[in-house]
Amino acid sequence: MLSALSIKNIVLIDQLDLELSDGLSVLSGETGAGKSILLDALTLALGGRGDVSLVRKGCKSGFVIAEITLPTDHPAHKILLEAEIAIDDNLLLKRVQYDDGRTRSFINDQSVSASLLKKIGSLIIEIHGQHDSRALVDGAIHRNLLDEFGKHRREISAVLNSYDEIEAVTKALKSCQERIQQAASDEEYAKHSVEELSSFSAQIGEEEELSNQRQKMMQLEKIAGEVSDADEILNGNSSPSAVISSLMRRLERKSETGAALFDDMIEALDNSLLALDNSAEALEQLKRDMVYDASDLENTEERLFALRALARKHNVTCDQLPQVLEHYQTQLEQLHNSEVELKELEDKSAKAHESYFKSANLLSKARQETAKELENAVNKELPDLKLGAARFIVEHIIENKKISSNGYDAIAFHVQTNPGTSAGPMMKVASGGELSRFLLALKVVLADKGSAPVLIFDEIDSGVGGAVADAIGRRLARLAQELQVISVTHAPQVAARANSHLLIEKNSIDNGETMRTNVRPLDEGERREELARMLAGAEISDEARAAAKRLISEVE
Repeated sequence: MLSALSIKNIVLIDQLDLELSDGLSVLSGETGAGKSILLDALTLALGGRGDVSLVRKGCKSGFVIAEITLPTDHPAHKILLEAEIAIDDNLLLKRVQYDDGRTRSFINDQSVSASLLKKIGSLIIEIHGQHDSRALVDGAIHRNLLDEFGKHRREISAVLNSYDEIEAVTKALKSCQERIQQAASDEEYAKHSVEELSSFSAQIGEEEELSNQRQKMMQLEKIAGEVSDADEILNGNSSPSAVISSLMRRLERKSETGAALFDDMIEALDNSLLALDNSAEALEQLKRDMVYDASDLENTEERLFALRALARKHNVTCDQLPQVLEHYQTQLEQLHNSEVELKELEDKSAKAHESYFKSANLLSKARQETAKELENAVNKELPDLKLGAARFIVEHIIENKKISSNGYDAIAFHVQTNPGTSAGPMMKVASGGELSRFLLALKVVLADKGSAPVLIFDEIDSGVGGAVADAIGRRLARLAQELQVISVTHAPQVAARANSHLLIEKNSIDNGETMRTNVRPLDEGERREELARMLAGAEISDEARAAAKRLISEVE
């Protein structure tokens, strides 16, 4: 509920601190006393458009603070939590208007955007007047109100879940189709690359091995002459082995005759022959190592150069070619898998659409039934509001190929003001007074089903009196059993049913040079006097006072 309102330096209000109660509160006063100023100030605090004309003359700024008491389960709590705004027992909505046109917005003394202030304010307080363009013009609001009236939460949840599933699978389908399209455009190249790389069968480390083999064979070609010369020296006709062997035999014969003087020399010559034999054996091994087919070097070079060319083609190193092969194999495998996935997603999409239309159909049928119930409930309220010849109509249009999170129903509130006339949207067909009464009837029916917890009616009883004004008063009182209702009124029949009565008045100050608007609560005596004024006008007679007393006693 709106528990308090503080206003400073707004138009004719220099300082006003107003406490409000639950139930039905009425605000009355003479024409021009400043009732519109009070509503403009409250609208500012709720995030409405600012205006420099709101700042009291001679002041740099003015502000309005609305103190709200909210139940813990109110939707505003979730929004405030997401905005990281501290929440305590009371919610303070504050708006500062500067004389240069700037405004600042606060929630619980934390600076916020005007849009957030407006979003929170619209969830808590609704202000309705004869010419209020927000009076249920939006079809989305009509649909929401119908759903609240019919308690369609389960059906709406089913539609929303199916819609979310369609959105998710559609996104996955699009992604899969894009992957397939991209892979398909590269498929031929991928197939060719897999065939080429598979047949080539490059191995990690192969380039180094081929390069070493080629280097070795090229070196062998260069040293072939030196090997031939060494062979001639060690094994040819001029080989020292024969000379050393002959000399060693001659010395051995001398040694056999007792000439031990040659033993050391014989041993040295034997070692020389052994060394020559080792050298010859090493030469033979070298010759065996040098034996290769002449085509080996050509084949090695051909493989090495082809390996390097393949690496350049794919812009990788030779050792990365096996990874390239794996990449293209994976790409072809993914193409196959994506085609399988696409089929699965298409099946999933078909099931999601089937589920959606099934849920949307159930919701549509529920809305159709509820539309009749709402029509009947509102139409029952109309006769007492002097709208007995009028008819309230819930226009229900089914677009059963439409897919949205709200189902495929379009809902619009229409009225027919007189028999034989065309029905149409409330804002276009009903006059200002009629619109207010249609709105009141609708609000009475929907009081406990999704309405904002605070409703403010600005002269909803304008232009009516007697039984119609009394009917309006009774319905405002009924609304006030569920919600906090504040009504700006000129009708004593409405004021008599209020739980609290506030009087707005304009006083002159500074020797009459300045006017000031003030609001004050009335006690029982003052209330009767104000009702008498509302009944009689400027001259309050004893008869008017008696009528006011009788009016209060009749409604109590």
